Amino acid sequence: MTSPHEFLHPKNWKPALGYSNGMAASGRMVFTGGIVGWNADQEFETDDFAGQVAQCLSNIKAVLAEAGAEPHHLVRLTWYVTDKHEYLGALRQIGQAYRAHFGKHFPAMALVQVVALVEDRAKVEIEATAVIPQQP
Repeated sequence: MTSPHEFLHPKNWKPALGYSNGMAASGRMVFTGGIVGWNADQEFETDDFAGQVAQCLSNIKAVLAEAGAEPHHLVRLTWYVTDKHEYLGALRQIGQAYRAHFGKHFPAMALVQVVALVEDRAKVEIEATAVIPQQP
């Protein structure tokens, strides 16, 4: 499905791969808190980096659904990781999990390496912002 939002990319810039430099949107805004890779019972099922990312994305999708939003409504993702090398080493699996949950919709994204996350077993935490367009 195509995005209801405008992707912002200056014509003279190299293509952004797997993310957008910016997005423009209007409508009902939906924000998530920092979502980690645990299940609905707040239990981690894996210590595998890509496995935690897959669970994070599934959790984000579930929170969006509560507001009537879908992945193509996403306009921003901010990723917090405890080890950028572990992230980079798992890019193929992360990409597969991303496409399985969000398709080929790539909103504006940022990734930050942090010393630690509040949940000791968490290796990744993601904040999401979505905008549901106004219905005419």
